[in-house]
Amino acid sequence: MSDPNGTDQPDPLDSFDEIIEAETTRDPDLAVIEAGSRTLRTQGGPPQADVPARPEDPEVDKALREVEAELATRWGETKLEPSVTRISALMDVLGEPQRSYPSIHITGTNGKTSTARMIEALLGAFELRTGRYTSPHVQSITERISLDGAPVPAERFIETYRDIKPYVEMVDGQQEYRLSFFEVLTGMAYAAFADAPVDVAVVEVGMGGSWDATNVIDGDVAVVTPIGLDHTDRLGETTAEIAGEKSGIIKQDATVILAQQPVDAAQVLLKKAVEVDATVAREGLEFGVTARQVAVGGQLLTLRGLGGEYPEVYLPLHGAHQAHNAAVALAAVEAFFGVGAQRAEPLDIDTVRKAFAAVSSPGRLEVVRRSPTVVLDAAHNPAGAEATAEAVREAFDFSRLIGVVGASGDKNVRGLLEAFEPIFAEVVVTQNSSHRAMDVDELAAIAVEVFGDERVQVEPRLPDALEAAITLAEEEGEFAGGGVLVTGSVITVGEARLLLGKG
Repeated sequence: MSDPNGTDQPDPLDSFDEIIEAETTRDPDLAVIEAGSRTLRTQGGPPQADVPARPEDPEVDKALREVEAELATRWGETKLEPSVTRISALMDVLGEPQRSYPSIHITGTNGKTSTARMIEALLGAFELRTGRYTSPHVQSITERISLDGAPVPAERFIETYRDIKPYVEMVDGQQEYRLSFFEVLTGMAYAAFADAPVDVAVVEVGMGGSWDATNVIDGDVAVVTPIGLDHTDRLGETTAEIAGEKSGIIKQDATVILAQQPVDAAQVLLKKAVEVDATVAREGLEFGVTARQVAVGGQLLTLRGLGGEYPEVYLPLHGAHQAHNAAVALAAVEAFFGVGAQRAEPLDIDTVRKAFAAVSSPGRLEVVRRSPTVVLDAAHNPAGAEATAEAVREAFDFSRLIGVVGASGDKNVRGLLEAFEPIFAEVVVTQNSSHRAMDVDELAAIAVEVFGDERVQVEPRLPDALEAAITLAEEEGEFAGGGVLVTGSVITVGEARLLLGKG
């Protein structure tokens, strides 16, 4: 590898596998994060504040590793027993911390995390203390629990875990199954929000809605982002069936903010709202995106909210899907403040503009390198991939785009690859470190069927895949418009982000 000045340098990625193999006592997903953090790559720049690196204090780092290791012994997020029995028992022994603050609950198939971040930014701009719980994390487990717009420090994460651990073990002993990884983290988040204390919690479901661990809250506002086909083995084979599960977050007398939905999903959601006397606001009717134009580093929007029009709102994120997420987030915050119900006037426009201008969403069309440009996006299903592909066409002027794809085995990988086929000149298929990752040869076979043999390159190791893709993009020449898009999984994006120097 050469540095920007053209001199040869040893490649730190050569030691990537050795570092992982040395971490023999740790969960492989955790080991690769450490490996990535110790193999920083050129032109990455400093890490962003909302994606924390490993703690610098060795003792804190050791304590966090111990917490991570204990959590890793529990059921992972893909092993589920659909019930809120265990999390309800934990909330009971903790004194129902989730009842001590109002909440905005978010479900849907795509856009949940970005929408949650926008809601959090808006609430914070109006001087409310916020707690945000989202999943999965891009790089650090501490990202999942945020206070005042920033991930909790590692010390506080550790302290929260230790505080609730005796209660977790008590519930473990009373239930048929131990609390899962996600259930323990949910308990930690709710306890941390009560301890802060927060003025409002912004909570993203893990999966579905009805039996998701987060659903022990009664959200004052229920948000449903676009529903598509994902997790069909657990949630249903049609968008209507999936909507039935997700409608479980709609509680009595709540306000429901509905993004644009497939007709059958919308019917199910509206029926549930009627059953519980919830008030509904629908994108395209009560609120929406009035106008949008591409701007440097993002887009300029005119949003119609529940209380009126909000012109000249700059959003530093790419793609029409993010504009729609912004409209949903604005309507959710308006509803929380009673706009359109108790009060007619809109929110202060300058505060709204300030909030949106400060929004970030790591791993969502995030540029992490230039010359050639490398973009990361966590699209992992066909609907997400289609939105990403359209946003890339709109926001980037690539003359040649190389894809790096590492997907999970339980996803509709063919549909994802077909969505990207029109924009990828070539694709490098690879495999991330997760046990859920699709075998690279299996992924390659599908990719060849979609792209043809000549457009597919196989690199089992993600560091090699990044190098190969960057080399292919550089074939365009120093001043040409070659680029790389890394996608297919949040885990793939998180590991690539570390390898490219972001963390």
